[in-house]
Amino acid sequence: MQFSVLVDNLPYLLWGNYPDGPLGGAALTLLLSAGSAVLSALLGLAFGILLAIGSGAWHKLLMLALGFLRAIPVLMLIFWTYFLLPIAFGIDVPGVLSVMVALALISGAYLAHAVAAGIAGIRHGQWEAGMSLGLPRLAVLRHIILPQALQIMLPSFVNQWVTLIKDSSLAYIVGVGELSFVAAQVNSRLMIYPAEIFLFVGALYFLLCSGLEQLALWVGRCYQPERIAARQTAQEPAPGTDGVGAKARRLESVP
Repeated sequence: MQFSVLVDNLPYLLWGNYPDGPLGGAALTLLLSAGSAVLSALLGLAFGILLAIGSGAWHKLLMLALGFLRAIPVLMLIFWTYFLLPIAFGIDVPGVLSVMVALALISGAYLAHAVAAGIAGIRHGQWEAGMSLGLPRLAVLRHIILPQALQIMLPSFVNQWVTLIKDSSLAYIVGVGELSFVAAQVNSRLMIYPAEIFLFVGALYFLLCSGLEQLALWVGRCYQPERIAARQTAQEPAPGTDGVGAKARRLESVP
């Protein structure tokens, strides 16, 4: 196998024509995935909370909208956002933004159900305990329920974000020069080294997905209840020292 072809085309595969031209390659794939992941997390969190605590006709309407987004192909939604957003708003929407919006909408629809399931997985006694302390329902949700539900939601978030990284390769259909697009360009120019090029592309996707998985595992360990309790204990002053320190600070403040 002729791997020298990768060395010759490595900058183009990693970041496209940047800085002399638009960003592309693996860097654009990372940008697309990160932007879509953040936006989908916000949408999934908002819609998931509404699913978990809502009721009535608007709740059924939300269920219908999320079901529609989960049912249509990603490629179709990319087409819709790319061609219909300019018609609807009368503005030129960049291809990168349209793909990011499409990926975020579909991922957010899936994550909404993961968030709702995570909230439902917390025992009702947690709600009652928080509200018995006089906390409003939203404060109980924010400070008591969601931190515990994170452990339940995290695997679904990671799975969906890994899928999102791979789905970013569909951006080629509207001419966005992400990793798969520039790899196909290099392969079309050289013609005789497809194995080397696409093995390298597969390795890059593997590194991106594995890096995300390791980051999620680290976050999950940091938010384990026993570790949170250990950090809180470490921040508490030692017995008998708090009053002495406070008294010293008061004496220092006396002119």
